[in-house]
Amino acid sequence: MLDREGFRPNVGIILLNHRNEVFWGKRIRTHSWQFPQGGIKHGETPEQAMFRELHEEVGLHADQVRIIARTRDWLRYEVPEHFIRRDARGHYKGQKQIWFLLQLTARDCDMNLRATDHPEFDAWRWNEYWVPLEAVIEFKRGVYQMALTELARFLPRINHHNRYLRGGMRPQHREPRAPQGGAECAEAPQGAGPEAGEHKPG
Repeated sequence: MLDREGFRPNVGIILLNHRNEVFWGKRIRTHSWQFPQGGIKHGETPEQAMFRELHEEVGLHADQVRIIARTRDWLRYEVPEHFIRRDARGHYKGQKQIWFLLQLTARDCDMNLRATDHPEFDAWRWNEYWVPLEAVIEFKRGVYQMALTELARFLPRINHHNRYLRGGMRPQHREPRAPQGGAECAEAPQGAGPEAGEHKPG
């Protein structure tokens, strides 16, 4: 589904934890990292597409996140011709995206990169909000910068008096996580927050 200019409608997702760090996914079998994103199907609203992509790529449901904000207008990027299928050249130009800023209300271990048979990511980690754009494929970097800049003013205020942070539960390092949560999720202490039940690739 392309518009008259050859751009495919798409959504992008910036998912925050309680420290305002963002979900950063490693594209399957590559060394590039990105936010979840995906096309808007015919008849879908951007919000409906966002929740569908959130489940397909991260394994989360609508009741496990809170919508904080979205971009006002479409943000566009062009795809270099050598990345475009030959049968689409001359018609397809790139993506136009509505970006959503979400806050995770579930636990880290509720995320599952293998929620479908066609996973987009094979690892993930929490990253500082201003992600390293050099890790993003070059033609998407401008849109990432625009989305992060527009949505930054909606970042929630961090509660520095959170008793779990005071209790020393904040980890010093952010390592990539395995594709899905496991038994530890059910065993995590209630209220222990997203640090409980972490998974690393092994």
